[in-house]
Amino acid sequence: MSASPDLDVYRAIDRIGSVGAVRLDRLKRKYRPLPDYGFFGPGSVTWKVWSYPTSAIMGFQRAVTIEFLDPNLNAAVVASGGVKSRPRNRYERTMRYFALVAVGDTAAATKAADILVKVHSLGIGVDPVTGGRYDSNSPKSQLWIHMTAWHSILYCYEVFGPGQLSAAEEAEYWEQCAVAAQCQTIDPDEVPRTRDAVIEYFEAWKPRLAASQTAQSMARMILHTEVALPPNQPAWATPVLQPVARLAAMATISTYPQYMRQLFGIRQSAAEDAVVRPAVRALMTAINSNMHLYDAVWSWLVPGVADLVMPAALGLPATNPITMTPRAAQQLYGYDIPAQAHPQLRRKQEQRVFGEHTAPSYEGLEESEEFFGNMRGVPQ
Repeated sequence: MSASPDLDVYRAIDRIGSVGAVRLDRLKRKYRPLPDYGFFGPGSVTWKVWSYPTSAIMGFQRAVTIEFLDPNLNAAVVASGGVKSRPRNRYERTMRYFALVAVGDTAAATKAADILVKVHSLGIGVDPVTGGRYDSNSPKSQLWIHMTAWHSILYCYEVFGPGQLSAAEEAEYWEQCAVAAQCQTIDPDEVPRTRDAVIEYFEAWKPRLAASQTAQSMARMILHTEVALPPNQPAWATPVLQPVARLAAMATISTYPQYMRQLFGIRQSAAEDAVVRPAVRALMTAINSNMHLYDAVWSWLVPGVADLVMPAALGLPATNPITMTPRAAQQLYGYDIPAQAHPQLRRKQEQRVFGEHTAPSYEGLEESEEFFGNMRGVPQ
């Protein structure tokens, strides 16, 4: 365990004078301090990048769509049916898990990681594209998800946010990416830890990528950003939100390399890329430049994440101002490391699916609601 560094990492976000300072105090009273500073803490590059507003839409959207290029992952997601039937719900739940690991407290993040193994035990079957078996708890599948997320969040921060990190910050970011991987069934020795290693990782994946009709369909649906927005908006909001949603989708597409655009069957010109990027960068800068607007966006878009991001952004001192690694937290709170967790449940699910040819049990889903949000969406 280690004491946390300087808390005042976000001091430049709110700049609206003395009146703003009074309102900022009110905003601080809206949120409870977290029990501790999680795995990284104030001053860490992970908090800096993951709490920037680009992560909420473009970073997430880029990561999730690229994930579908793995046939095994695509098969698991399609079989579950949740993304197409409950896109808003899946957006909130996935965002909350990643926020717990990035900026949440160690107890909640560690338990969430343990529950995730149970939830992923349902994600087994036969991939209709390759004919092989898929397993959502597979270390290689989990590493693909992990790397697409951490790479996409950073890349969108660079493109639509403040720009590239310093060499030292980027080195820290990838080291912390490897630390966060301890929350999943990933083999720690397989995690890329440098920029060059990350590039090599994605290059090595190219021959394994496939864009089936279902993968293209899923990606196109997620690129309709409005499906992830809060429901039951007033009538006046629709004509305002739809252009913003389209702008966000175009921004995400502008970050795809050409070979991915070809796989997805998506066309967007270089001119469109060039126009959309500065527009979205200006929007993200505006959101990040005022804490009240920043809070309004997070609270409206993903309220289940706001209670994690806002204490970090506001610099609220944690009850216990420490950080620790996931491995230390797993030992402290009595959890197996994810790769070794819940073997009986995983064997039971395999017997049901591959032995008895029946659907897996839903054990773990109800328990997951406490940490990832209600199955019908995070209560508001």
